[in-house]
Amino acid sequence: MKENAPVLITGGAQRIGLATAKLLHQQGNKVVITYRTPKDSLEALEAMGITCIQADLSSTDGVQSLINEVSNRYSALSAIVHNASDWMAESDADDLDVLMHNMWQVHVAAPYKLNLALAPLLDKAAATKGYADIIHMTDFAAQNGSNKHIAYAASKAGLANLTLSFAKKLAPAIKVNSVAPSLLAFNKGDTDEYKQTSLKKSLRGIEPGVEEAANAISFILNSQYYTGRIIELDGGRHLVCGGDKK
Repeated sequence: MKENAPVLITGGAQRIGLATAKLLHQQGNKVVITYRTPKDSLEALEAMGITCIQADLSSTDGVQSLINEVSNRYSALSAIVHNASDWMAESDADDLDVLMHNMWQVHVAAPYKLNLALAPLLDKAAATKGYADIIHMTDFAAQNGSNKHIAYAASKAGLANLTLSFAKKLAPAIKVNSVAPSLLAFNKGDTDEYKQTSLKKSLRGIEPGVEEAANAISFILNSQYYTGRIIELDGGRHLVCGGDKK
């Protein structure tokens, strides 16, 4: 028997996706996450009652496999949060063609196919709730560019544009929005020098934590009116000279 109307979060085993899964679960939502490779967090998530599905969105076969599994398992979806992401600078790439392809596959092609294929499940949830949601996790660099992660920034800009097209196409039943974070949390191994330099790029000058993005996602999911918009979660970085260099 099919289960009903969860929130599907891609890339939900770490950082923003993990924080969002936990918050939405705490708020009483049924949550399903995908992950590319096993993470230590999965056991705890499953113990909470969150369903974890392995899915590699870097390949067309992986995307189609996820579509098939979700369609077979669930009769409706209340939301899709496209959080799965890849990250590589041009300086680290052996093949620039492969780099650009990979960035666009994960950030644009996969959400594009998932939105089109799973829209009927979102419509079913909307028929009961009044609306359903698609949320794209973009990036500060989508609007401001990057001198080190050019392919990444371009693909995130493509994802931001998908927000506008799908908001028009899927209205009025399905709301489609984006969240575009800048620095939220440092990674292990980041040096003190890097941290201090990065903090100076925003007006707030703090490391707010990935929960900030989870809160923004929760706001969108709880609004019946907000659609076709991008929440720029950057601490005022766009107003700081040089804040667009990443």
